Amino acid sequence: MGGKKVIAICQLGGTFKTLCDGSLSYDGGEAHAIDIDEDSKYNDFYMEVAEMFSCVHSCISIKYFLPGNSKTLITISNDKDLRRMIKFHENSSSIDVYVMVEEVVAPDVSNMPASRSSRTTLSEAGILADATPCVLDDDMDEISPRVLLDSTFDVPDDLANVDEHIVNVDGHIAMASEIPLSMSLPLSGSSEEKHMKAAQQWQNNITGVGQRFNSVNDFRDALRKYSIAHQFAFKYKKNDSHRVTVRCKAEGCPWRIHASRLSTTQLICIKKMNPMHTCEGSVVTTGHQATRSWVAGVIKEKLKVSPNYKPKDIVTDIKEQYGVQLNYFQAWRGKEIAKEQLQGSYKEAYGQLPYFCEQIMETNPGSLATFTTKPDSSFHRLFVSFHASLYGFQQGCRPLLFLGSVPLKSKYQGTLLAATAPDGDDDVFPVAFAVVDMVSDDNWLWFLQQLKAALTTCHGLTIVADREKGLKESISNVFQDDNVYHAYCLRFLSEQLIRDLKGQFSHEVKRLIIDDFYAAAYAPRPEGFQKCIESIKSISLEAYNWVIESEPLHWANAFFPGARYNHMTSNFGEMFYSWASEAHELPITQMVDTIRGKIMELINNRRLASNHWLTRLTPFREERLEKESIKVCALQVFNSGPTGNKFEVRGDTIEVVDINNYDCSCKGWQLTGLPCCHAIAVIGCLGRDPYDYCARYFTCESYRLTYSESVHPIPSEEKPLQKEFSQSIVTVTPPPTRRPPGRPPTKKLGMMEANKRQLQCSRCKCTGHNKSTCKEFI
Repeated sequence: MGGKKVIAICQLGGTFKTLCDGSLSYDGGEAHAIDIDEDSKYNDFYMEVAEMFSCVHSCISIKYFLPGNSKTLITISNDKDLRRMIKFHENSSSIDVYVMVEEVVAPDVSNMPASRSSRTTLSEAGILADATPCVLDDDMDEISPRVLLDSTFDVPDDLANVDEHIVNVDGHIAMASEIPLSMSLPLSGSSEEKHMKAAQQWQNNITGVGQRFNSVNDFRDALRKYSIAHQFAFKYKKNDSHRVTVRCKAEGCPWRIHASRLSTTQLICIKKMNPMHTCEGSVVTTGHQATRSWVAGVIKEKLKVSPNYKPKDIVTDIKEQYGVQLNYFQAWRGKEIAKEQLQGSYKEAYGQLPYFCEQIMETNPGSLATFTTKPDSSFHRLFVSFHASLYGFQQGCRPLLFLGSVPLKSKYQGTLLAATAPDGDDDVFPVAFAVVDMVSDDNWLWFLQQLKAALTTCHGLTIVADREKGLKESISNVFQDDNVYHAYCLRFLSEQLIRDLKGQFSHEVKRLIIDDFYAAAYAPRPEGFQKCIESIKSISLEAYNWVIESEPLHWANAFFPGARYNHMTSNFGEMFYSWASEAHELPITQMVDTIRGKIMELINNRRLASNHWLTRLTPFREERLEKESIKVCALQVFNSGPTGNKFEVRGDTIEVVDINNYDCSCKGWQLTGLPCCHAIAVIGCLGRDPYDYCARYFTCESYRLTYSESVHPIPSEEKPLQKEFSQSIVTVTPPPTRRPPGRPPTKKLGMMEANKRQLQCSRCKCTGHNKSTCKEFI
């Protein structure tokens, strides 16, 4: 066997007791332990358990609880189920497994309504086994059954524990307090018997006249499960908020039930019931009733454990466990309802935005959380920046921000805009983010206005962003009086360059152009820049002209007036964008709170980690400084004048270092904020400490300042009915945009164009066609 081993503690002979909170407690019996891992086979495990307890192999079932859920027993019936159990308990060293003996007993039909399962003859069994149900939506009364040739049913993994229901005839509530370990189940054989084994928990959901339910919805739910368990279809004759009358869909069958509300209460009571069926499977084609809400109830617990539970897997599992044939769309709708029940309503989340923003600023003083709506009160945009992020950026980070966006694939789509910064160790530090309806010039302008309002000062700030016209104008307009520099994203420029080239260039030629373009951007001095673009000119005059017209002042190190610390692209915040991608399916308030939790955890973890650092600089910068120091031994230093400020340093090249102005002619000191090898050589000759000449942003002290404040939790309490809020008069409704049908595109554009291989003719060596379509005269 391979992989991590866990100990399966197998228990038999005890009893389950229901505690006051609905969870099950196991008492008594005997226990044995078995080592298992992901390579273990179900049949080997099953046989070993049976032999261990001296049980008949065909008369036991094996069950377990999910971690943190002691209310629902999950059945193991194949290799996949066994692997799932091990996967769910991967963080535990042992698993409690419960072995249940299935006794073969004759079904007692004297005290239960007649059902087709108790009347089917041997000759009819084959017909019934092939009858596969169809599914109705909540607003339909009838079922059109479909017949399939193969229907196999297994014991449900997630519904071995019977839900509590009211059985009240004399006015008292009766509940099971103990569940015996030995369960009376039919032998697994035919498809029908397997199905009855899966749905037997619902056979007594309807007991007869006098049974009471808390609401009409509870009665409908019980009736639906009852019909699934007894394999018949029903039809509503009356169905409203205070009375329900139902008859068997089979023509001439006398089965009827009528329930109505008890006066002065909300309770629904069964007043009349004829429990007898005269319809037979060979005469009347029947089906099971299953609605979207029923599907949601069945899969909800599993969806909680496995959020990526796919609709196609839901279709398969429900077909195997309950004999109900769903199509993909029905499974998807059931999953959406279950997600809403677990996560909350998307619509309600938008309505809670005013209160949610107030809560952010109340629990995190100094934060900014604001939103706007459109004239029709639909959601437009939301901006959030926590005090801990603002304080950390302004106290410990370089004045450098990266702007980016990521699409949200939620129910109402939208886009997340973000501003991130590099901390002293060059890790991502989230500063602010916004949820908007789309990427537009107006939304970028609004985001930058809110960002400027949140920051106490913007002087000397460098913003790395795309060269979109609207974004360029927004940065210029919002920060026009603050000496803010807009650095173009090099990746965006290179992608645009490839798109704009009109000539037929091969993949290799395009790659050479991009390489020279990047070299020109990183070149620290104008002569190096000119050499690189001359190389581009020798390949393509069109590409050369494009580079000249692309405003090198905003992207080339040789000319850029601000400080971008050699960060050339705006995709620095990929980690932050991944957080949004993981939470995009949640309602908007939960998505924002999930991101808040990620930021809170990030700040706390990095704060704790930095407390163990013993160096003056952060680990990454300490390593960079050490690499530069190693190069010093090959350099010679000469004083250039009596003032002692400028020095000549000779090595492979001759550089001039101005120690007072923190300047070296190689430009490495200015571009990175750390002394280059030439500067370190001069500092060593003067007997000074190189650490004193490093930018303060790279010190451990500044790093700890960055993470000194905390993001505080936001209570999940409901919005109070009576309370004055600054934005409480605003009603927010979901945006009108909805996710379009079909699978979202996953192909990334941009550099893919440069990597795309073009056809090259083996005859004329030109690109864009092959030998068979070549028209060149040779």
